[in-house]
Amino acid sequence: MRPSLIAIDGPVASGKNAVGSLLAERLGYRFIDTGAMYRALTWLALERGLDLEDEAALAELAGTARITLCPLNDGGSLVQVEGKDVSTEIVRGRVERVVSLVARVKGVRQVLVGRQRRMAQGGRVVMAGRDIGTVVLPQAQLKLYLVASAEERACRRYHELMDRGEPADYSDVLADLVRRDRIDSQRSDSPLKPAPDAHIIETHGLGIEEVVAQILGIIEAECRSSTTPASPL
Repeated sequence: MRPSLIAIDGPVASGKNAVGSLLAERLGYRFIDTGAMYRALTWLALERGLDLEDEAALAELAGTARITLCPLNDGGSLVQVEGKDVSTEIVRGRVERVVSLVARVKGVRQVLVGRQRRMAQGGRVVMAGRDIGTVVLPQAQLKLYLVASAEERACRRYHELMDRGEPADYSDVLADLVRRDRIDSQRSDSPLKPAPDAHIIETHGLGIEEVVAQILGIIEAECRSSTTPASPL
C-alpha cells in the first residue's frame, strides 16, 4: 500500500516544493506547501505595518488571518489572504527576507500547525515544509528530508530571482540563505531537522524528475517489503 501521508522537509531552496508538487501529481495526491502559509502571514504583517519582533501581535494575527491554499492544475497553489490573491507577492524578496522571523514565533506556529494538520485529514497528501515529519505529521508513513550545499541552493535561488525579474547578487543571496538556515535550525520551537526515520536525499546536481524517481523507488521498495510474506520458521 502506498503511504497516505508523505512529509517532505528541508532547508531553503532544497527543492521541497518542486519535488513535492510533481510527486503529488504522479501519485494523484494533494500537495500542500506549508511555507506559503508562513509567507502569506508575513506578507499580511508587512502590509499592516506590524513590528516583526512583536511576537504577541504576530500570534494574534495568525489566529485571525484568513489564509487559503487552492490547488491549481499545474500542481501549484493559489494563495489567498483575506480573499486577495497574493501568490506573486509572497515570493518576492521583501517577504522572503523576513519570513523566518515570523515562522520562528511559537504562537504563530501553534496556530498554523493546527490548520496544517486539519488540511491533511483524509490522507492522500504530500506536505512540504521544515517541521512536517517532526511536528506537523509525525505519523506520516513516508518522511523525506532534502539536502544540498548552501552554495548549490543559493545558486538555485539566485536564478529563480533573476527569472522573476528581481535584482539579485549571488553573494547577498548566499548570505541571506545561510542566515535563514541558522534561524530555522536554531529556533526554540520546531527547529529544522530531519525526523529520525526520514530518508535523506541529496539533491545536488539532480533534476526534479530524478529526485521524484528516487522517491517513487523508495515507495515501491517499501510497498514490496510490506507485502512480502514472512519466512517460515
